[in-house]
Amino acid sequence: MSFTGSPSIQPCPTICSFPFRFRIEACESEKVCSGCLDRKTAMKLVIFGLTISSSWGNGHATLWRALCKELGRQGHQITFFEHDVPYYARHRDLTASLDYQLLLYSDWTAIQCHAVRAVRESDAAIVTSYCPDARTVSNLILDSDAIKIFYDLDTAVTLEKFGAEGSVDYIPEQGLGGFDLVLSYVGGRALEELRSLLGAHRTAALYGSVDPEVHKPVPKSVHYDADLSYLGTYASDRQPTLQELLLDPARHLPKKKFLVGGAQYPEDLPWNDNVWFIPHVPPSEHAAFYSSCGATLNVTRAAMAGVGYCPSGRLFEAAACEAPIVSDWWEGLDEFFDPGRELLVARCSEDVIDTLERSPEELRRIGKSARERALGAHTARHRTQQLIEFIEAAA
Repeated sequence: MSFTGSPSIQPCPTICSFPFRFRIEACESEKVCSGCLDRKTAMKLVIFGLTISSSWGNGHATLWRALCKELGRQGHQITFFEHDVPYYARHRDLTASLDYQLLLYSDWTAIQCHAVRAVRESDAAIVTSYCPDARTVSNLILDSDAIKIFYDLDTAVTLEKFGAEGSVDYIPEQGLGGFDLVLSYVGGRALEELRSLLGAHRTAALYGSVDPEVHKPVPKSVHYDADLSYLGTYASDRQPTLQELLLDPARHLPKKKFLVGGAQYPEDLPWNDNVWFIPHVPPSEHAAFYSSCGATLNVTRAAMAGVGYCPSGRLFEAAACEAPIVSDWWEGLDEFFDPGRELLVARCSEDVIDTLERSPEELRRIGKSARERALGAHTARHRTQQLIEFIEAAA
């Protein structure tokens, strides 16, 4: 196993009734505990997730990087446990952070003692969907005194699979009833289904977010220049929409350039002559990717679109880069961005073609409005504030 990062947090010298063990600042000796409660508190938080070290083929990594960096800078002590699997090791694009601790382990037996100690010493412990050791970790967390949290970053898939098969391999056999808090990447009616189907008691939506230090307007790159771009990992249930909203318009607009970036696409997938493909775009290149296009497409997986209230992290990233966004429609989209002003909605190829016929000035106005909305409501700082509030309520 390996460690990276080691934030330093001093314990509060005053005995306080607040449950968290650590504080950003030591209390002044003349203040009583009630005064201490008015100050910012800092937690010791342990996370067991799919990956934070590799952004290849998943949406978990960039989300956790933004959240953990922001939490660390706020003074919280964060340890992220990641099972070091070969397919992420081969595409690793993060190995260390000054803001949080990353612990990679080869197998559970090698890390078990350290994990037990980390959970025992933590204020809150989180296990996520698709964590390779999710059930084992869940048992560890549920037997601890920490605030017990399950964060489903794949809620729509979870609910669909549970409905079809009656179980999900990263959900405890007894369901989610033992957790103090169940967070969901998807909101709306999915929160009720987590309660009714999987026994969750307290649920809350913790949506994706953006790191404005990473995602911002940058000079255009010839490498990513296109009239319409799309960035996303291949998914079979997303491909029909990609066909309708990008490949079909490309066929009707042969003089325009279209660009697709993402991992795991089949090698034999037929592309139009005016469609360029990049197998993987690392997070460090996302800003250039989005800043270089006339417009960018957002496509949602069918299971998520069916549930609604499912903004992808890519949606916020593109907005923060001031890219004019064309998005498929799903219930709740207008809760995050104002259609027509901050993004455009496309239900068919003709809608995309109409978008590409708009003036560059009009598209730039839409991109600027989207960036203002993203920075005002959808940054990692906004989400960490919500996360802390959720944890305090659960405590």
